[in-house]
Amino acid sequence: MGSKMPGLVSLSYFLGVPFLLVLLGAALLHWRQTPARNKIPRAQKRREKALQQMEALAQRLRQQEPDLDPKPILELPLLTLAQKLQDEELSLESVLCSYLEQGHDSTCGLAQFLEKPAAKDGIIVQILKAQGAIPFVKTNVAQTLFSFDCSNPIYGQTLNPLNLQKTSGGSSGGEGALLAGRGSILGFGTDTGGSIRIPASFCGICGLKPTGFRLSYSGIASAVKGKKSVTTMAGPMALDVESLVLSLKVLLSEDMHQLDPTVPPIPFREEVYFSKRLLRIGYYESDGFTQPSPSMVRAVRLTTGLLQDAGHEVIPFSIPQIEYAMQHLYKGGLNADGGATLLEKLEGDLVDPCMKGTVTLLRLPDLLKCLLARILKHTNPRLSKTLEELRGVGTPKKLWEQHSKVEKYQHEFIAKWRSLDLDVLLAPALDPAFYISYPAKASESMSYMGLYNLLNFPVGVLPVTRVTVEDEKELAFYKGYYGDTFDKNFQEAVRGSTGLPVAVQCIALPWEEELCLRFMKEVETLTKNQKEPKE
Repeated sequence: MGSKMPGLVSLSYFLGVPFLLVLLGAALLHWRQTPARNKIPRAQKRREKALQQMEALAQRLRQQEPDLDPKPILELPLLTLAQKLQDEELSLESVLCSYLEQGHDSTCGLAQFLEKPAAKDGIIVQILKAQGAIPFVKTNVAQTLFSFDCSNPIYGQTLNPLNLQKTSGGSSGGEGALLAGRGSILGFGTDTGGSIRIPASFCGICGLKPTGFRLSYSGIASAVKGKKSVTTMAGPMALDVESLVLSLKVLLSEDMHQLDPTVPPIPFREEVYFSKRLLRIGYYESDGFTQPSPSMVRAVRLTTGLLQDAGHEVIPFSIPQIEYAMQHLYKGGLNADGGATLLEKLEGDLVDPCMKGTVTLLRLPDLLKCLLARILKHTNPRLSKTLEELRGVGTPKKLWEQHSKVEKYQHEFIAKWRSLDLDVLLAPALDPAFYISYPAKASESMSYMGLYNLLNFPVGVLPVTRVTVEDEKELAFYKGYYGDTFDKNFQEAVRGSTGLPVAVQCIALPWEEELCLRFMKEVETLTKNQKEPKE
């Protein structure tokens, strides 16, 4: 490999049961919970000890270089930092010291994963280390990784460094917060419904969700494995697009395929990324399922205008069958087992507030889910449909039918894309940052992100503007498309966000990560040349 990585990377019921059986079940549950819960204080002590060790290391490094000014180092883009390390203009010690001064187990926020460290590094970490990267910290995640908040009973809630009343987003929210606070220069997260892209959007950084299996998923911890119709993948998070590009160049080497033969041997195609060909760009301001915030709409309009002025062609696009895609295909694929695997992982564990609503619904008997779904059908149709899908598909035959429906939808979406002869697609990202605890209350809004896990398209997120006072004024008139509790909570979640970043999503067809990044770079260049909006 010609490209080398810099020295640092942060890797981010009882219904109708006799009373005696209820007592026995409760006793058994308490017995199972005790060992798992006992691990939490030990994990917290280990974290405190690790932080003390990091502080001591930072002090030792500072004594070695007493005149070091960390500010210029922290402001260096990843590509420049890598070059200065290679040219020995900077020492590894000075860089490490700079980052340690700002800010194992892979638990997924679950107590049962504590004290079970992996026997070896995952493939992505192995390749990064071979190229000179030094993973120096693991960051916080949402419990089970099935929430776009960032909280768990082991390590608590991660706050947004740009506004401490807001969440950093999730599930890879610790990574987003660390990067936004300049405590790291490159990190990695995973994405099942926006878990890379939402923290990137909320924290004002860049993130890339690749096509499933373009990068190896081997050795990555997961609370729920085996899903096929909703694809989870790992991807990079960084302060700028060039850093994402460098990380992908390093990872898409021969080593990736040799270490994990299930990954296709497709190297990074520089000719696609560096192409100057004008693009034909589809765009939409709303997905038709969740009414976007005023700042989301403005971000897309701003970006399409800049792209058009630069000579690119922009074409309106609408999402086909969005309600069917999200309510039936996405939720049905995510909960095909009726939540059995997720509940199994939570057995004996404390349930974090960010997951309590979901877990409560999953634990309801199917008969009660069915009854509630019928009662709520006309007053709260989205919750009604959710309850239906939480029952699971039921049989292997129905699971295969569900997979077939997803595949058919993917082909229909691609056919519409190609009928317009599009190169790429521009869409709103979910933002601005939510108040803490609101992701669970306004969960339907992740439709903007989860759609592309269903489609398995590569998607990048990058900030293009900030929330203005005018955006806040317009938000007062927000109604939502359904007028249900999800819509009302979304309006509440994003208020009070003046000055916070607003992002867009840059989307390409499967296996076109290089084109996705090229589009992101174009948007980044155009928006950086704009004057900042008045707050």
